[in-house]
Amino acid sequence: MIDPLTPFRLDGRTVIITGASAGLGARFARVLHAAGANVVMAARRADRLQSLAEELPGAVALECDVTDDDECERLVDVAGDRFGSIDVLVNNAGRGEAAPAEHEDRSTFRQTLDVNLVAPFVLSQIAGRHMLEQKRGSIVNVSSVLGLVSAGQIPFGAYATSKGGLVQLTRELAGQWARRGVRVNCLAPGWFESEMTVEMFADESSAAWIRRKAPMGRAGIEGELDGALLFLASDASSYVTGQVLAVDGGWTAV
Repeated sequence: MIDPLTPFRLDGRTVIITGASAGLGARFARVLHAAGANVVMAARRADRLQSLAEELPGAVALECDVTDDDECERLVDVAGDRFGSIDVLVNNAGRGEAAPAEHEDRSTFRQTLDVNLVAPFVLSQIAGRHMLEQKRGSIVNVSSVLGLVSAGQIPFGAYATSKGGLVQLTRELAGQWARRGVRVNCLAPGWFESEMTVEMFADESSAAWIRRKAPMGRAGIEGELDGALLFLASDASSYVTGQVLAVDGGWTAV
């Protein structure tokens, strides 16, 4: 009998996930671990990572600043040395601050691009070399609906620019590596409550704006990204590359 869930399993595969210390990243780590993956979790907040690692038997927690190339190299090396392969990379680490473009701090703009766009390229390059040698691998870049459309009433210039760039980086790497066994796709969440959006959800007028703008009439809730993540990370999407999967309650459809 065929088990339709088998392609979604990641048994014995090594997954690196950045930004895993809290929010969506911590949830992603739990989901990938539950799917059988050897999870290597990276973030700057070592104490939170360690707490999560204690919850997930066999998971590895590694303090890492993704804007430091040497630390990115170490992250991939540790994962490869510990588990023998690099099978999935989830570029989830990110930052974003709202500011009107005419007043946005230029250094903050550059820092945002460094975390949200340059770091995913660096890690994809490093991990991608291992995957290309193996002739298999899946990279999942976590972008945003703001990488596809403008928020309009919320000024997120640096964040939106970086996430739009990540969408195009996804397509470029997918095109370069498709014939060599490495798939690169993009997950684009809509409005979900996280550390980055906590102030919006705490403010009733902002929360009401999300409900009003989203065709489904609400924000996303915990767990509603799980299936999309597993699909892109696993063999369930073995013939999918260079794609952006928006999980946004219809936000980008209208």
